[in-house]
Parts: sequence; C-alpha cells; structure tokens
Amino acid sequence: MSHRIKRREFITLVASAAATWPLAARAQQSTVPVIGYLTTFVGDATSRRFAEAFREGLKEQGFVEGQNVAVEYRSVEQGQYDQLRKMAADFVGRGIAVLFATPIPAAVAAKAATATTPIVFVIGSDPVEMGLVASLSRPGANATGATFFSVHLGAKRLELLRELAPSAASVALLVHPSNPTTARQIKDTQAAAAALRLQFATVSASSPGEFDKAFATLVEQRTERTDGKRRLAIHQSF
Repeated sequence: MSHRIKRREFITLVASAAATWPLAARAQQSTVPVIGYLTTFVGDATSRRFAEAFREGLKEQGFVEGQNVAVEYRSVEQGQYDQLRKMAADFVGRGIAVLFATPIPAAVAAKAATATTPIVFVIGSDPVEMGLVASLSRPGANATGATFFSVHLGAKRLELLRELAPSAASVALLVHPSNPTTARQIKDTQAAAAALRLQFATVSASSPGEFDKAFATLVEQRTERTDGKRRLAIHQSF
C-alpha cells in the first residue's frame, strides 16, 4: 500500500478485491457479488467525485454496477459516527464481498466490524496509527487502501492563515470530539501555534447543528480580549 497511489489506481483495488472473492462462495450465490460502500460524505461535491471514481475503477476492471456487481451505499451525516459501526456490522452480517470505507471514521468502523471481509479504504490520516494496517508496505490482515496524510497538514494550514491575518494573536480549532483523528490534530496544531507564538484553544461540535454554538463561543471569547487582536479559526477535525 502506498500513499502515493493515484486515486483511480487505488479505486481499482476494490475491483481486484471483488475479483478474488472465493470461487466457492460465488458458486453458492445466485446473485452477483455485493460491495458495501460506507461513508460520511453525503450529497456534496466530494461524495460525487468519490462515487464517480469508484464506479470508473470498477468498470476498468470489468465490473459494471447493476450488471455483474452490485453496490450498496450507506452514509451518515458527518458527526453521526455512532451509526457507522451498526452499518458496517450489517454489511458484514449479510456476507458482502468487499467493504469500501471513507473517510477515517468509516474505515475505523469497518475494521472494528470484521477481521475477514476484505476492506478497502481512502483516508486522510496514517492507517498504521489508526490501527487499520500493520505497515504501509505490508498492510497484512484484511484491510488495504490509500491515504493522503491530509490530517498532518494542520501546521501548514495554520502558517497559511497566519499569512492571511498576520495581526492575529490566537487560533481556535473546531473539532468533533469522537473523530479518531481529533487528538492528533489538536496536538499537531497546538505545537504549530506555539511555534508561531499564537495562543491556542479548541471548540467542539458533534454535529453541524452545534456549529452556531461553537462559533458563538469563539465570538464570546474574542470579545473578552482587551488587546483588540484577531483570533483565527480552523475547521479541521470533522
């Protein structure tokens, strides 16, 4: 597994996993193999891009959705992570051929649901650190995939924000308390803030419905400042 793999090349891993589904198991099935698609991307440009690339990759490997392979899509709104494990367990219990999961909360839920069903993931964090694979070069077990390591870009994002607002004296990170990457992102961003001599704070939101409250907290904290300097806000761990 390589984090340098191109998206389309990666998506073909799903098709390859379906192709290696045991012949005996196929013979026992009266229907085409089923791929479970588990995600927190819902109805936005990102979800559409992933779904399109997913289907293109399958087609390049000779699998056409609705003809010789079936794909069942399950998704939750970002933040509603408690539903992911139930969905993953349901997929596994029904004997799907492959479980595709993106981003990291879905991948972690998939890994927790099965040690045997093939899992293919696309995530933005370190799969070794998240317990998905043994190593990047030798994933082992039943999971493989690609990572863009975007979760490690907190310091760079903060540097860019500082360039846009050089007079800012503090930074706040908006996080989801249940996201598996939250602790790492807080640690990395806090270290970057210290290096830039910025005060650092975090605010939490478990769903989009809590955004207003989180931002209201930031506004309240800002009004308490006496030096008149600005506070930067980063929405990173949702």
